[in-house]
Amino acid sequence: MTGAAHTPVMLDRVLAAIAPRDGAIYVDGTFGAGGYSRAILESARCRVCGIDRDPATAPAAAALGRRYADRFLFVAGCYGDMVPLLAERGIDGVDGVALDVGVSSMQLDSAERGFSFRADGPLDMRMSSTGRTAADVVNGEPEQSLARIIRDYGEERRARRVARAIVAARREARIERTGALAGIVRRAVGQAGGAGRDAIDPATRTFQALRIYVNDELEELARGLNAAETLLRPGGRLAVVTFHSLEDRTVKRFLVDRSDARPRPSRHAPDADAAARSARFRLLGRRAVRPSAAEVAANPRARSARLRAAERIETPIARERAG
Repeated sequence: MTGAAHTPVMLDRVLAAIAPRDGAIYVDGTFGAGGYSRAILESARCRVCGIDRDPATAPAAAALGRRYADRFLFVAGCYGDMVPLLAERGIDGVDGVALDVGVSSMQLDSAERGFSFRADGPLDMRMSSTGRTAADVVNGEPEQSLARIIRDYGEERRARRVARAIVAARREARIERTGALAGIVRRAVGQAGGAGRDAIDPATRTFQALRIYVNDELEELARGLNAAETLLRPGGRLAVVTFHSLEDRTVKRFLVDRSDARPRPSRHAPDADAAARSARFRLLGRRAVRPSAAEVAANPRARSARLRAAERIETPIARERAG
C-alpha cells in the first residue's frame, strides 16, 4: 500500500529483493504515490517505468518526472498490460518488477473513492474511472451471485446471510453509500469478526470482496505475473507484496510452478529433469517475508503484508536453442 503520507510497506526488503543497479530498467507496476519508484531511482542510476490505472496518481507521477527527467517514465494503464504498454515505448526487457498489490493507502484514505467502511462516501471502489461501481454490483446482482462474490473474494463464511440482508435492504432503497452498506453487513454478521483489540470489523471481508470483484484484481494479478515473466531478463528480479491470502496464494503458486521448487512425486521420476530444465524462476526464499514488529507498530496496515520474490533465470533449454 502506498500513500502520500506513508512509506511503502517493507520498502527496504523490496529494494533488497529488486537489487537496483546502474544502467538497469525497472517497473513499478502499482505506482500509487510513487514510493517504490522514488526509492529505486535513488538507489541507483537506473530507469524506472511506473504504471497505474488510477487517474489520481497523475500529480505524483508528474512530480517524479520533473525530478528525475529522462530516468522516469509514467504510463497510465493496468500492470497486467505492461508488455504491450512498454513495447509501445521501445522497451522489450527489464531488470526488475515490483508489485504492491491491492488498494493503496491513498485510495483508502479518500472517502470519496468508496473503498473504506470507516468513513461514509459514495459506494464506488473503482481503481480507474470506468466500469461498474460497487453500488452497481450491490444493487444489480442476484442474491446467489452476491453470495458467491462475497464468499469467493472475501472468504466470508456468512456470505449467504450478508447477501440476503443486502437484497432485503435494497428492496427498500438503493444502497449508494459505504456507511449504509457497512451497517447492513455489520447487522448481518454481528460480532462474528471477533472481539478485542485485534478484531477486524465485520464489514471488512464484504468490502474486500466487492473491491476485488469490481477491479478484477485476481485476474489482473495473474496477468501481471505472466507479463513480468515475459519481460524480465535473466537475472532480473520480481518482488510482490500482497495483503490477503487470495493474493498470496496466487503469487506462491505462480512462482512455485515456474521454479524447480515445485513438488514432484519422486526425485527419480522421469519428469524431474524436465521440471528443472523448464524452470523460469529461482525463489529468493522458500517462505513469504512478513513485516517487522516495528513496521507494524508504525503502520498497522502493514500487519497482513507478505513479500515473495524470485529471480528470472535462463533455462538450459533456452540456452540450448540459442546455441
